[in-house]
Amino acid sequence: MANWSRGREYFQHKQVLVLGAARSGIAAAHLLLKLGAEVVLNDRSKASEADKWIDELEEKGAKLILGEHPQDLLQYGFDLIVKNPGIPYTHPYLQEASAKGIPVITEIELGYAIMEGRLIGITGSNGKTTTTTLVGEIFGLSNPSTIVAGNIGKVFSEQVQESNPSSVVVTELSSFQLKGTRLFRPHIACLLNLYPHHLDYHQTMEDYISSKMRLFKKQEERDYAVLNWDQELIRTVAGQIKAQTYWFSRHEEVSQGAYIAERKINGVGEQWIFFKRKGEAPRAIMPLSTILLLGEHNLENVLASITIAILGGVAQEDIVKVIQTFRGVEHRLEYVTEKGGVRYYNDSKATNPEATEQAIKSFKEPVVLIAGGMERGSDLEELIPLFKTSVKALVAYGETKERFNRIAIEAGIKAVELAEDVSDAVKKAAKLAVAGDVILLSPACASWDLYSSFEERGRMFKEAVHSL
Repeated sequence: MANWSRGREYFQHKQVLVLGAARSGIAAAHLLLKLGAEVVLNDRSKASEADKWIDELEEKGAKLILGEHPQDLLQYGFDLIVKNPGIPYTHPYLQEASAKGIPVITEIELGYAIMEGRLIGITGSNGKTTTTTLVGEIFGLSNPSTIVAGNIGKVFSEQVQESNPSSVVVTELSSFQLKGTRLFRPHIACLLNLYPHHLDYHQTMEDYISSKMRLFKKQEERDYAVLNWDQELIRTVAGQIKAQTYWFSRHEEVSQGAYIAERKINGVGEQWIFFKRKGEAPRAIMPLSTILLLGEHNLENVLASITIAILGGVAQEDIVKVIQTFRGVEHRLEYVTEKGGVRYYNDSKATNPEATEQAIKSFKEPVVLIAGGMERGSDLEELIPLFKTSVKALVAYGETKERFNRIAIEAGIKAVELAEDVSDAVKKAAKLAVAGDVILLSPACASWDLYSSFEERGRMFKEAVHSL
C-alpha cells in the first residue's frame, strides 16, 4: 500500500491507474507521465481512429486498455488510482482498491499536489459557475496570474501547471470531484447552497452533504469559510468547520460577512450591500441598483463573491468595477435577443427544479416557459405553486414532457404545447407569446435524453431563436 502525499516527488516511478478517459482523465494521464509515473489508462469506451490523444499518450509511454474493464486489472499492483469524477464508488475496481488500501483520488487532488499560489474553492448545488467566473474576473483585474479552473470546463490538473507563487487559483468544484479529495485545502472555501441533487450517484443526502463538506475538511484557523446564512441546513453543518467563518445573507445582517440593508443618502433610502468584520463598523460596498445580473439567486452569488474578494485582499473599487459590468455566464439566464417585443432567455444550465424556480422568479413579466429533458427522479411537482402564479404558458419537450403536461394542467396553465425538441419548442413558444412576454428556456432537467450537454442544448435554443 502507498500512502498518498502532496508533492511532485511522490509520483516518480509510481504505478498509477487512470480510470476513465474524457478530458480530465486524459489531462491526468499526461500530467502523471510528466511527473515520472508509470500510467495505465482504462476506459470502457472503444478507441476511435480520430482520437489523437491515444497516439500521444502511447508515444509518451502510457499503457491504454480501452473497450472493457478487465476483471484482473488491479493485479498490476497499482500504488494509486485517479478516477473520473462521474464513476461511482460502487465500481468493482474501486471496491477492490478500498479493500487493498490503494488510495483513490480525482484529478482535483492530483492537480493540488503540484499547484502553487493561493487556492479559492467554490461549491454548492446551484450558482457555482456564475460565482466562480465573477470571482475570477474580480481577482484577474489586478492579478494577471489568476487561474480559473475545475468543474467550470477547464481541467484543474491541466490549468494549475501554469501556476506560480503569486497565482490565485479560483476553482469550481462538484460533489463528485470533492468526494475524491484527501489533502485538498483552499485558503478560501465557499459553500453557496445545498439542495437534494445527484442522489442517483450519492444514494443519500448525507453522502452528498459529506462530499460537499470535504471542501473545508483540511482547512485551518488561518483559512476562511464563506457560507450562506439564509440556509438553515448550512448553519447546521457549519460547526464542523475549523476555518474563520464569514457569512452572506439577502435577509439579515450577519455578524461578519456581506448582507443587504437600506442606506439613506439625502433622506432617500436605497438597498445597498454592506460588509463587516466582527468588532468593526459595517462598510458600504455598492447599491443593488447598479448590479446587472438578474434574479435574487444571483444576488447571493454577488454577496458571496464580494466576501471572497475582500477576504482575498482585493480593493473595493476593483470589486465594484467588475460587478457593475458583469452580465453573467452563457446558458445561465443569458439574454439572447428581443423579437416582436418578446425577450428570449437561455437558462439551459437549470438542470433541477430549484434552478428553474429561481429563474422564473427573476421576471415580473409573463413567462412562456420551455422545460423538459431527462428524468432524474427530481420532484418536479414542487414547481406547481410557482406555475400557478408566474407561468403564462408552457412548452414541454423530451423524456419528461408528459410529466410536465400533467403538472401544467394541475397548475391551471391553459396554454400547453408538447414539442419534439428545443428547436421545435422555440417555434411553438413564439406562437404563444405576445409583446411584453418573456420566453425562457429553463428545463429543470438534465439534457442527456436529446443532447450531449446543457451547453449543446443552450446553443440549439439560441440558434432556433435567431432563425425565427
